[in-house]
Amino acid sequence: MNEKNENTTENDNREGEKNLCEDVINGIACREDLYQFFEHNDHSINRIHFSEVSQICKDKPCQLGVDEAGRGPVLGPMVYGISYAPLSQKQLLVDLGCADSKSLTEKKRDEIFDDICKHKDSIGWAIEVISPNVIANNMYRRTKISLNEISMISATNLIREAIEAGVNVAEIYVDTVGKPESYQTRLKSIFPSIKIIVAKKADATYPIVSAASICAKVSRDHAIRAWRFREDGYIETEYGSGYPNDPVTKNWLSMNVDQVFGFPQLVRFSWSTAEQILESKALTVEWEETEETSNEQKILKFFAKSPTKSSNVHTKKHPFFTERCLSNTTVL
Repeated sequence: MNEKNENTTENDNREGEKNLCEDVINGIACREDLYQFFEHNDHSINRIHFSEVSQICKDKPCQLGVDEAGRGPVLGPMVYGISYAPLSQKQLLVDLGCADSKSLTEKKRDEIFDDICKHKDSIGWAIEVISPNVIANNMYRRTKISLNEISMISATNLIREAIEAGVNVAEIYVDTVGKPESYQTRLKSIFPSIKIIVAKKADATYPIVSAASICAKVSRDHAIRAWRFREDGYIETEYGSGYPNDPVTKNWLSMNVDQVFGFPQLVRFSWSTAEQILESKALTVEWEETEETSNEQKILKFFAKSPTKSSNVHTKKHPFFTERCLSNTTVL
């Protein structure tokens, strides 16, 4: 079992840090463990959990599915999930009821997640919980990292770490909301020896993607329930679905905006819904600009060659030489 924290989604070479809750819970063996896993989160960094890789998933060729949950909400994290199982176990996923997570009730998703955990010898899974704080910070960088890029980095890293953990990945199936062709081309360049299929609504077509979707969705639901506000004062927890078009969510945002510091960490500041409320309710900040000097020389001029001086051009002597009647005896 391997659990890590992540400080950024910007680069692929992430270094794992000490698990924030390792003293409280030794892994996620069942759905009930998710609450404790998320309860001890400081919300400013991403969280990663990998289930233990079974020997059969190391020995037998496996299929691996990728999907996400919580891409659109203005509140809460986005969770990327993967699931993997031997190619010979495709029917097991069907028998467990793995289907489009959006078509399943919450109760049914929970039951399937429990079954996935029970079949740990045949099915493995992993999640990355991408903090709202990380999402906003990346989208507000000088060089903006879009949500699509954040998603791509997360999916790629989960796949890579599964392979490094020993999973014998032979096929990869990915659900995407963007253009499948460019996504598939990029993944193929990273994993050239693996069969890769990227498709819209893949979670409704490939059971292994459905399993990943269920793991991501159930994990996000528990992350929201276990959320503990780190901000001072009482904060109402009835914030609706978290989607921008939800009136309850909009009202919660309006009631929980600080004029100086903005919103609690639960909020993705970079969403237009949040930005509009900040513009209307938060204090305006005027940043001091550096005054431009009209006669300031460009830096390249300091490295430019001096113009060639003509031999008949008279150069004025320094007063030191004139006052002492000193003159050149030779011309260089």
